[in-house]
Amino acid sequence: MAVNRDDVFEKIKEVAERNAGIVTTKQIEEIGIYRGIIKKFVENGKLVKETKGVYSLADEFPDEYALLQKRSEKMVFSYGTALYLWGMSDRVPHYISVTVPQGFNSTRIKKSNIKIKFHYVQKKVWDLGITYTDTSLGNQVMLYDKERCICDLVMEKNEIDKQLYVQAIKEYFKGNYNARKLIRYTKLFGIEEKIRDYMEVLT
Repeated sequence: MAVNRDDVFEKIKEVAERNAGIVTTKQIEEIGIYRGIIKKFVENGKLVKETKGVYSLADEFPDEYALLQKRSEKMVFSYGTALYLWGMSDRVPHYISVTVPQGFNSTRIKKSNIKIKFHYVQKKVWDLGITYTDTSLGNQVMLYDKERCICDLVMEKNEIDKQLYVQAIKEYFKGNYNARKLIRYTKLFGIEEKIRDYMEVLT
């Protein structure tokens, strides 16, 4: 019995639409579809190969944050990108910032995405403050919490755009910030005194 490719594609499309317009080879196989047919859908323009094992629907614009998150669970959105996702910056990032543990091999990802900027940190602090939020398209992504973002900004102040820095600091301290968590983080990073100065001035 011949396979109806239109029916097969509809099944793939349903999975992709539940996942930010993105579908993986694993997900396709999990719904009982042979992976060999994926190439046919790429060739006829229905799917776009984003990277190995990851595809997007050709007639839709996938969520770039959700798409990038599919590349590796070790990439955490940080700095200006995390600030934008948190609403602590109104500036759409020119490039996407992610933080990864030292030793992470980013070569292949860099080759296929020139808009990404990697920050490397020691493994013992890489997972400090990891949490989740939704993008503007409603897809969940992994990023650092607001307290970790503030610590990263202060530690890298000389490398951060001044306007972005000032806006993020003001946005954080004018809200219901978590002082206890923030101080705990600052002690680990050795910047407690600097943060307490901000707390005295801005709160």
